[in-house]
Amino acid sequence: MKYGSQSEVGRVQSILLKHPRDAFIDQENVDRQWKTLNYISPPIYRKAIEEYDRFIELLSRDIPGIHYLPSDSNTSLDSIYVHDPVVITTAGAILCNMGKAQRTGESKAFGEHLGHIGIPILGSIKGGGRLEGGDIVWFDERTLAIGEGYRTNAEGIRQLKELTNDLVDEFIIVSLPHWNGPDDVLHLMSMISPIDRDLAAVYSRLMPVRFREWLLARGIELIEVPNSEYDSMACNILATAPRRCVMLAGNPITKRLLEEAGVVVREYVGDEISKKGAGGPTCLTRPLLRSS
Repeated sequence: MKYGSQSEVGRVQSILLKHPRDAFIDQENVDRQWKTLNYISPPIYRKAIEEYDRFIELLSRDIPGIHYLPSDSNTSLDSIYVHDPVVITTAGAILCNMGKAQRTGESKAFGEHLGHIGIPILGSIKGGGRLEGGDIVWFDERTLAIGEGYRTNAEGIRQLKELTNDLVDEFIIVSLPHWNGPDDVLHLMSMISPIDRDLAAVYSRLMPVRFREWLLARGIELIEVPNSEYDSMACNILATAPRRCVMLAGNPITKRLLEEAGVVVREYVGDEISKKGAGGPTCLTRPLLRSS
């Protein structure tokens, strides 16, 4: 399989998903796990299947290659959020070492599947290193921003730098705030979603000043997500191509601002697959190949 995704905005050629049939398994499994995983409430399995099938239909309008991770007994409900366990580079995949203890089995399962489909493993984050894909943002093929917080630590960043030393010219380390504490999910991509090389949706209230100023100095126009839409994940947006994106329904202000900037916006309903587990369209997807 062709691979390489050192971009957040290039046209997606192939993508990896995990259907709730293989992540949630059944309602009994959902009811057993949701509290320990800090979900807002238990997803309704039947509705999750319906939502996800519509989500796939929406993605298939823009993405020619859609692939699926199989079920694995060593993973939890969270394995539906396939963005976090792996980073895809032009030299192969980097398996993360998850900061959320209940998700530690996902990277191994991911690595086994990538081997089956012919994507090589460039390396793994090991030992005391912690790294999650939601803390990684590519601004071009040679420029990488990394969020340092409760899910990604300094040792994980050091190992990532070693693995990508020949692939990246500039590393931007972004210190993340405490926000709601270590049990909540806060990634770098919780506050920024690139939409094009010169356009990003952001929630500036969480953003370090130096990082925000770096974005502006780079010539990136910032679409400000309003306070009223942050909790409904208006800042979690998947770019399927430059100025073409998928976002969670129910964020009309952000949608309007995107459309005024010339962005084609597709919406999906994610009450069960996104809102209850705090994972938007970026979290639900792992692009394997993007065009430059």
